[in-house]
Amino acid sequence: MQINQLIQSAPEAACDSSFEFCISDLKSVSEGNNDMFRPHTSQCYRIIWFTGGEGEFEVDSVCYRFSSGALFFLNPGQVNSFVEGKTPGGTGIRFCEQFLSDESTMESIFLKYDLFDTGDRVPYIIISEEERNTLLTLLDSIRQELNRNEAFAHKDYLQHLLHLFLITIQRRGNDTNEKRLCINCQADRLFVRFRQQLEHHFREKHTVQDYAELLNVSAKTLTRGVAEAAKTTPLKVINQRLTVEARRLLQYSDMKVKEIGYHLGFEDPSNFVKFFKRQTGKMPSSFRE
Repeated sequence: MQINQLIQSAPEAACDSSFEFCISDLKSVSEGNNDMFRPHTSQCYRIIWFTGGEGEFEVDSVCYRFSSGALFFLNPGQVNSFVEGKTPGGTGIRFCEQFLSDESTMESIFLKYDLFDTGDRVPYIIISEEERNTLLTLLDSIRQELNRNEAFAHKDYLQHLLHLFLITIQRRGNDTNEKRLCINCQADRLFVRFRQQLEHHFREKHTVQDYAELLNVSAKTLTRGVAEAAKTTPLKVINQRLTVEARRLLQYSDMKVKEIGYHLGFEDPSNFVKFFKRQTGKMPSSFRE
């Protein structure tokens, strides 16, 4: 059994299927679509903006209660589901990797690995009423451009509008659960670059020294920077990322335990079993059951 894939087309949706960019109304998507209430994933980036009422939304087996104004950010591969009968109003935005593929500047790295890389914190922020109006204006511009797919530089213009949308959130988003990272803080910049390298290499690199070398800093400097930025250790972040991926594969794939271990870089399957037990308190086989 493969992980369920999110239905790629939806009613009341504005889409450009040539490169996977879509905006849809959540209530329209959920009507008659039972897949939305079962754990599913997508190979695209997704933003889910709840704008009407309270509800519950599950991400990677954790259920989050939220109120109007919550903006969820989902990476490709993250498992999620709506709680049946409790889908509030809102908007879903889906776009493919190429819209966030640029990692040449610190600003682009922050957009990709701070907003969307939420493995060490809650996967949403809360938008105020003032911020809501600014974002709605940008959404209207994106919808208009989606209907102009023959226009000159259509994809580039969409990418520009999306970046403005994300930059607005990065600037103004009010996360009620923790301090936002700051691009002008050296420790925060190092932490986001660490997240970037971790997402690229977590399957084969498991030690703090591995990532210190990738970042051209000492293990001590990396440890100090992560502690200042996130009040945790780089090893805990590495182990958490591995554990999240292991849980997804155990719950939603048909891979054998030893295959999952090999897939995540454990040469000896018994080491993977010990690691998973240490992180979760359960054996992989009992967790799957």
